[in-house]
Amino acid sequence: MADKDEYVLVLDFLEHGHSNDRDDRVAQGIGKDNYTLLEVVMREEADRPKGGEELYIGEGDRPQVQFIKRRIDYDDLTGNAQSELKYVLQELISGKEEEFVEFFNKATPVTPRRHAFELLPGIGTKHMQALLDEREKDDFESFADIKERVPSLPDPEKTIRDRIKQELKGETRNKLFTN
Repeated sequence: MADKDEYVLVLDFLEHGHSNDRDDRVAQGIGKDNYTLLEVVMREEADRPKGGEELYIGEGDRPQVQFIKRRIDYDDLTGNAQSELKYVLQELISGKEEEFVEFFNKATPVTPRRHAFELLPGIGTKHMQALLDEREKDDFESFADIKERVPSLPDPEKTIRDRIKQELKGETRNKLFTN
């Protein structure tokens, strides 16, 4: 993972900012690589960003973003942004399938008593053992391959999405996917 996100995906846009600072055109978004929740101030001349739109926030010239205002917590997201998060995460996960399948191929124990798989929602000891047994035979190649070889397993994409949301909400001690 990169240290800083270069792109943020828009979750919500506040044309007149928050009620307590009604001057900045603010977009709330999630970092494309580190899943960091951020608020960015849009340039006056920039078009209104749409949900899921990618905005460049890296070094150098930022055509749409004036500056990164702050890192935010899940509870700082607007209701609209919280609703949009599910869909934006789904797109991100689908677009990074190879990276997440690699997690299923390489995950290891996080403590002497718990495996990283058991930190995923809906995965207990039986699913963990089935995943380990299957990947010992051969690496997983896709989400479909995981579903086919471990049919009792909850949908891997949804499981990862739910885990990232738990991490963003601060509901977990160990972080698997967020910074």
